[in-house]
Amino acid sequence: MSDRNITAMVTGASAGLGAEFCRQLADRCDVIIAVARRAEPMLSLAEELKDKAEVHIVEADLTTIEGVARATEAIRQQGPLDYLINNAGFSAMGNFERGEIEVQLAMVNLHIGATLSLCRAAIPYMREIGGGHIVNVSSVGALLPSPGVSVYSATKAFLNSYSVSLQAELAGSGISVQSLCPGYTRTEIHDIDAMAKFDKAMVPDEYWMEVGPVVRASLDGLNNEDVILVVGETNLALVKKALKSQLDAL
Repeated sequence: MSDRNITAMVTGASAGLGAEFCRQLADRCDVIIAVARRAEPMLSLAEELKDKAEVHIVEADLTTIEGVARATEAIRQQGPLDYLINNAGFSAMGNFERGEIEVQLAMVNLHIGATLSLCRAAIPYMREIGGGHIVNVSSVGALLPSPGVSVYSATKAFLNSYSVSLQAELAGSGISVQSLCPGYTRTEIHDIDAMAKFDKAMVPDEYWMEVGPVVRASLDGLNNEDVILVVGETNLALVKKALKSQLDAL
């Protein structure tokens, strides 16, 4: 019986899905490395979870080289990781041609660059301990036509493709990879200035999910063979219809 700590890293841990991943992983882990730009909410989360797990806080902006370096160093010092949750992300609503390219490139750096760097840092250690779990938080937007959020959806489509190929590369290693595709979820992602044009009231209630069920479905589905996990029956039906239309058009 190993006395090694069961350890998770969760990015975007200050709110929303990231904070909820920390809460639910606290029942499975001894140590949680919480990574986000804002330290104060993570301090509150660490206090909340102190009787369940030891929470290490890494204040880092993963759109930057320095921020990614801080997170990868935390893996080296506090790993190996049993769970890596690449959740940090944001979106920007608007026409690509008229939007700020700096914002779009920052999104690419965060969703793609940071995910690749953290996976690359974590996987060799996971191999050494005989397994682990990687969750790359994608979106149903990766599977649907998404005017107004074209770069966001494209980065999430990358995560889907990357996760499927990575799982194939890792066959037999004991490492499972999941690309989690939530639909509309009640988090802060829709409240930032870059999403000011998005009207939440225009989305019917049946399309909205809460963070708890989304994270629960993700963790429960980690050992399934399907890498891409679309959460919610309404979302799944929407995606299947869209994909059928795309196939019929070929």
